[in-house]
Amino acid sequence: MTVLDSAPLDVLDAYRTCEFATLGRDGTPLAWPTAVWRRPDGTLLLSTSLAFAQKALNIRRDPRVALLFSDPTGSGRTAPPQIFVGGLAECPDEIMTGPRGAEDYWRMLFERQPHSRSYLLPPLRPLMDWYYLRLLITVTPRQVVVRPQLPASESPAATLALAQAQAPARAGGLVGAAQLARFPTAVLAARDARGAPVLARTRPRPTAGGFAVDVPADCAAAPGPAALLVHRHDERLNHMHNALVRGELREGDAGPVLVPAKVVEPMGSGRAADAVSVLRATRRATDRYLSRRGLPRPRVRWQEFRSLARDARRT
Repeated sequence: MTVLDSAPLDVLDAYRTCEFATLGRDGTPLAWPTAVWRRPDGTLLLSTSLAFAQKALNIRRDPRVALLFSDPTGSGRTAPPQIFVGGLAECPDEIMTGPRGAEDYWRMLFERQPHSRSYLLPPLRPLMDWYYLRLLITVTPRQVVVRPQLPASESPAATLALAQAQAPARAGGLVGAAQLARFPTAVLAARDARGAPVLARTRPRPTAGGFAVDVPADCAAAPGPAALLVHRHDERLNHMHNALVRGELREGDAGPVLVPAKVVEPMGSGRAADAVSVLRATRRATDRYLSRRGLPRPRVRWQEFRSLARDARRT
């Protein structure tokens, strides 16, 4: 038995992504969507490309992490329970240029995200090699909490349209109001009294002083640095978008309030020109990671990845 065995494992495995939080240098819990593979020993395997290595750097500074399985898009499940996992992570400074040691993870990714197989085509290799230069992250769970999905509103489309229309007026120019208004829910990333990251899906409500959030009783979110994550993807992990509203969680008169300070959109805001900008940024970030370590650019083992991609295509 492992700590993870207290969760409905079939549900956990069905989730296409989870929200994954590490602690930034200033203590802010930073959450981003990612894919996870559950190993037989009860640990969880994730990865990050060199272009988005901040997660790895955060883990090497403070191994406390949190995961929340809460967006069932593509899972084939109707209103599955949410699963929160708190634990410790490790991320060796070993750049993986091929899938060896993580074959199951890559096979899952190629199967669930078919468009990623196109990155293996020769014309795209010079542009997309950063995607395959990965650092592996292993999470050892220490805590598991199972929660029900947030109850659906009576009319989700009408509720979202109303929020989009009213948010600017109610928020009075709040940072992040436009990003949050596009989503019916968001994930709160906060810290508990000991500084460990915690996560909970909530419905932010813009107020004069910030975004009011409802925190479930089993989520020990304490005042301090915090953030709200919104993200989406389709059934095949395509058309992704995510945004993180960073700020501070405070105790308001009617409950917790996230006072926003800045918005981070690593993949752009959805404009057509963003794709070029993101591609340039990822290559620069990859070069920077290698340069700081005095390393030449590794060569991707394209054939090994192609073999796994062919296996996934046949399933």
